[in-house]
Amino acid sequence: MKILISQRGGYCYGVQRALDIAHRAASDSPGPIKTLGPIIHNPGVVRELAEAGVSPVEDLEGITGGTVILRTHGVTPEVIADAKGRGLAIVDATCPYVKVAQEKASFLGEQGYLTIILGEHEHPEVVALVANAGKKTVVVENVDELDMDKVHGKRVGVVVQTTQATANLAALSSRLAPACRELLIYNTMCNATQKCQDEALSLARQADAVIVIGGRNSANTTRLSQLCLEVQPRTYHIEDVSELEPGWFEGAATVAITAGASTPPEQMEAAAEWLAKL
Repeated sequence: MKILISQRGGYCYGVQRALDIAHRAASDSPGPIKTLGPIIHNPGVVRELAEAGVSPVEDLEGITGGTVILRTHGVTPEVIADAKGRGLAIVDATCPYVKVAQEKASFLGEQGYLTIILGEHEHPEVVALVANAGKKTVVVENVDELDMDKVHGKRVGVVVQTTQATANLAALSSRLAPACRELLIYNTMCNATQKCQDEALSLARQADAVIVIGGRNSANTTRLSQLCLEVQPRTYHIEDVSELEPGWFEGAATVAITAGASTPPEQMEAAAEWLAKL
């Protein structure tokens, strides 16, 4: 069996930066130390951080002291104000690319644009983008959700969830351009995400089966799996190597392995070792 391992899969810059920040906070910041939601969407990594003294909470209710770490996906301005009002030490681990998207969303709102956010409705990154953009905001996960009556003849601005796929933005842009009086598009997709997706598709085209490793609550891992599925129907999204089944790879001469941005790179190596034992 030939095993192809992604060179761009696993931790991206923003995730590695956030984890470094969290580990420093564990030793340097006043306790108790909490992250507002999971700092990244990887259950195993979140458990490891909890063992190091950095545990997630869903909200700030009842927290009156210590440190709160803002996760990679960002939070709303209201949450930051609440944390300050409670006297908490704030450590900002928001991904720099997400920060840029928040700034663009805020600018569009201030300038009076109808702001369209291309992203997943309930994802924490999108929730924060909506809060920054203000009331004149519409969220769509794809072009089919777009209500053209709302944009016809309007000044429209677009901000993109950082883990979106290029094809989604292209489809939305082509639909908006003829209808809007003015259209301002900020392509706030993460370059690392796009490169990982491109490489994963290239590997999937060469493989008889694909393993995608990452949290099931991870948007970028789920999208990676969906893209690979379109090319190779024998694509399997797992959170841990223990989920692998020998039957998935029957007759497969070549297997590709990739991983989402919240996945430790060593998990790809572990999957390769598991395959080698077949």
